[in-house]
Amino acid sequence: MAVLLAVAFVSGCGEEPGFTATLTDPVNVDLRWPDDDPAAAGRIVEYTTDPHGEYTILQFLPPRQTTYRHPDLMPETRFYYRIRPFYGTVSDAVTVSGSATPAAAGPAVSLRTGDRSAAPASFRAEPAPEEMVRFSWTDRSSDEDGFLVEIKKPGAAEFVPIEVSDPGTTSAGLATMPGEEGASYRLRAFYYGPASPVLDLVSGKDG
Repeated sequence: MAVLLAVAFVSGCGEEPGFTATLTDPVNVDLRWPDDDPAAAGRIVEYTTDPHGEYTILQFLPPRQTTYRHPDLMPETRFYYRIRPFYGTVSDAVTVSGSATPAAAGPAVSLRTGDRSAAPASFRAEPAPEEMVRFSWTDRSSDEDGFLVEIKKPGAAEFVPIEVSDPGTTSAGLATMPGEEGASYRLRAFYYGPASPVLDLVSGKDG
């Protein structure tokens, strides 16, 4: 039986008025939020156990996903959660072949303008040793917070984020998993939106 705990708004920043946290059993938390931002490329779920410390990213999620489970929590511990939308432009999709989308000459462009010319160019996915894929690209944005490699597995309807790289980088590597043969990849230069209010709850006893 699910147990809904009262949640506290620790911070008033951002929006997301429908953001909720539910302790579904003593050590599993379900987070929910409305799909109310059609411009968002997705959302980031973050947590901390120190309200004055740094947040840890749990997951980058695709745009239509509105739930996330944080499993196997430390018992009898207070957790703080927030979510943030992210935005940005995305490259053309490629498969693991070594071919690349062409790069266009010109100065770096701000992602905040929504200009497609800020999207990464010359995006390439190449096979690498030990069942790895090596990605490389040309950075054409001037103010990204990072880059997201997104995958669309064979038969899947949408791309989902799988790998994040720091701003200013132009390469990344990723181990392939079963079922990803023939997948398509694309790269998004992204920036963060405002953080939601913070929700806090205490996990229960384990066992």
